[in-house]
Amino acid sequence: MRTAQPPVITIDGPGGSGKGTITQMLAQRLGWHLLDSGAIYRLTALAAVRQGVALDDESGLVRVASGLDVAFEPTPPGQPARVLLAGEDVTSEIRTEVCGNNASRVAVLQPVRDALLQRQRDFRKAPGLVADGRDMGTVVFPDAPFKIFLTASPEERARRRFNQLKEAGVDVKIDALLEEIRARDERDMNRSAAPLKPADDAQVIDSTGLSIEEVLDRCMAVVGQA
Repeated sequence: MRTAQPPVITIDGPGGSGKGTITQMLAQRLGWHLLDSGAIYRLTALAAVRQGVALDDESGLVRVASGLDVAFEPTPPGQPARVLLAGEDVTSEIRTEVCGNNASRVAVLQPVRDALLQRQRDFRKAPGLVADGRDMGTVVFPDAPFKIFLTASPEERARRRFNQLKEAGVDVKIDALLEEIRARDERDMNRSAAPLKPADDAQVIDSTGLSIEEVLDRCMAVVGQA
């Protein structure tokens, strides 16, 4: 007789839709574990660069992915979880646009995705898991009882990212951010390996014009915890 798996809430969607913040807040409110799958791909890209592995070297990237030492540590409400690579806090480093673009290049390679698949599934532990990514509900946890696809307009996502970077003291142009977001969307939605799309049974939430609290309330309503 099979033992019931701990429940999973998957939150998929494009970059800048608010997935990371909502995942962190949901996990804290429910007292569940969290998985930032995008961070895992960013960590793979960062580790590859540090080890001198080219981002088109599939065998090298699989080796990096297979040996990835990653952990997430909770932070106060409203802040992203701390991301540790081999015990080093790389939370800020993996959030750069360069690292994000590198991660997007790595994520199109099916052998790398295969290497990271079981590692992501291993985060499924009691009492439950909130998993943030682009294919959590379609590929990694297709049996998840609660699936959310969080989206927002490219202009809204560029504005949010612009404000984040300005607050961090980074000089950036919003037009360039918008162009990068559209290019990444195009790449993610049209890749052959797990393209970005809502799961058939996912609840789609458009966060354009909504506050974080309003988005959280909608997500809580989906999981029946409102």
